[in-house]
Amino acid sequence: MERPSRLFDSLVLGGQPLPNRIVLPPLTRSRATNDGIPTQLMEEYYRQRAGAGLVISEGVVIAPQATAYARVPGLYSAEQVAAWRPVVAAAKRHGAAVYAQLWHVGRQSHSTVQPDGLPPKAPSAIPITGYQYRAPSGRIPYEVPRELTTAEITDIVQAYGTAARNAVRAGFDGVELHAANGYLIDQFLNDASNQRTDHYGGSYENRMRFLLEVITEVARSLPAERIGVRLSPSSDWMDARDTDKRTLYSTAVRTLNELGLAYLHLVEPEIAGSTTVARPEDSIPTAELAALFDGVVIVTGGHDQTSAERLLADGTADLVGFGRLFIANPDLPQRFRTGAALEPLRPAGIYGGGHEGYTDYPSLAISGL
Repeated sequence: MERPSRLFDSLVLGGQPLPNRIVLPPLTRSRATNDGIPTQLMEEYYRQRAGAGLVISEGVVIAPQATAYARVPGLYSAEQVAAWRPVVAAAKRHGAAVYAQLWHVGRQSHSTVQPDGLPPKAPSAIPITGYQYRAPSGRIPYEVPRELTTAEITDIVQAYGTAARNAVRAGFDGVELHAANGYLIDQFLNDASNQRTDHYGGSYENRMRFLLEVITEVARSLPAERIGVRLSPSSDWMDARDTDKRTLYSTAVRTLNELGLAYLHLVEPEIAGSTTVARPEDSIPTAELAALFDGVVIVTGGHDQTSAERLLADGTADLVGFGRLFIANPDLPQRFRTGAALEPLRPAGIYGGGHEGYTDYPSLAISGL
């Protein structure tokens, strides 16, 4: 017998009805080609997980210099757009809305993968010191990045716009801007990584300027109600530190609230990058920031069905993302609906490889899925 669940209530997102409140969140799996072109294996992966109400793609880089790792997909070439179309169609097969997560890693890249062979660019020439870059040969120190000029910032903003137009051409319903996990947008927001003295640094208004310019540019191709923003307010992953995160992110959320966006996507304080960590002492309760946003709120970070139901019941979240559970259980919504056992996650194959650890997790033999 099916169990009643708030997770299976419908919701309208950006004028689009969703069949449930379950989200496949962005999960880097490194199965594209070396040129960032989606593959048939990726098509199968998204087809298997099409039961979510909202599918957010893995991080999609907006330009060659925006990447840090091999075999992540892009949305900056005609070949990439064409290859995304069957992948997006597969993800939509059960009525999900499908959004592309637009990604620029900033100083988290390395000269070995930059097109010009030089250190990556960032808001300020401040290196990451608390972590090391994951190169094919092993861990190596991050480099001192080159500080972006204002003209280069404008070029990156325009690259976001191009990627958004390409997302529409590929069939995506909307886009999510990756402003979390210490990547480029997050680097502009936090004062430990942004020590500029021009109109992109200093005040909260100035540090938010880059994000708002990106939203404005992307909105030339998509209505605001089809643009989401992902934040990790409590994480210091990759040295994403600020002297007053509570004021910074409260200000950011209040500002975003005025823009009529599709959603605000909040990462829980216990998640740093893809790792579960102890809750930081200066962490901001997700409910506190969610209360500042009048639109749809997605919460992701280590949740199971019970904790997700609680988030929906108390009004903290409207949608809940399940990362690791969805990797190991491609038919996760059906398992939630029926109370079926969940498969465990296997560490092998999470990042890169072939079929194993990617599309070989079993699904329930239930008609219709």
